Amino acid sequence: MNIKLSPSLICSDLCNLERSVDEIAQLNVDMLHIDIIDGHFSPSMPMGLDVVCALRKKTSLPFDYHIMAKENDFFVDEIMDIGAAQICFHYESEIHIDRLLNKIKKAGIRAGVALIPSTPVSVLEYVIPQCDFVMLTLINPGYAGDGAEKQVPYALKKVNDCSRFIAGKGCKVDIEIDGRISIKSIPDLIGAGANILVLGTQSLFSRNANLSANMAEIRLAVSRGLERKNSNEIA
Repeated sequence: MNIKLSPSLICSDLCNLERSVDEIAQLNVDMLHIDIIDGHFSPSMPMGLDVVCALRKKTSLPFDYHIMAKENDFFVDEIMDIGAAQICFHYESEIHIDRLLNKIKKAGIRAGVALIPSTPVSVLEYVIPQCDFVMLTLINPGYAGDGAEKQVPYALKKVNDCSRFIAGKGCKVDIEIDGRISIKSIPDLIGAGANILVLGTQSLFSRNANLSANMAEIRLAVSRGLERKNSNEIA
């Protein structure tokens, strides 16, 4: 099982983005997670497309986009022009899911569907074979800046349910998780089936230590998670 680490750009120093991204790149992470929020699907709007476009010229890190918007087509088109490794959009805001997945994949970009915490994984019944990954948000998306917003109590169960759902369909689909992913919770989440981790304020950007020290702890947690995952599969 290959675990990928995708630090969240909005958790970095937004006043010194280029320097922050350079520091992240030195940690040998797999991707850079970029939230695209329109201010309507969710109330926040941390950065615009022009900033992302400028940043694309400053780093070779693959971009991992999470679109939180009412009008997905516009943002997908813009993102594809900028450059993307993978793109997910929300089930809750898209009527033509098949069409948009096909559009992204036709461009040679990995495509996924994101689910808010309360949306069951069963809504992906017919489209899961078209997905390269599923994004499970474990807090209400766009509310990460609210310190009172906690990870949903059923987070672990949802990851496990998603893993079983995918296995039941005979598909090879990654599970990306986002929202208050802590170093302490990583082993259990990997054990449940998650394999792309969005790193935020409770992991890589925790103020308890610097980036390098936090990453060392994260990699230890990932190792424990893989051991747990392997034990679960043997059992």
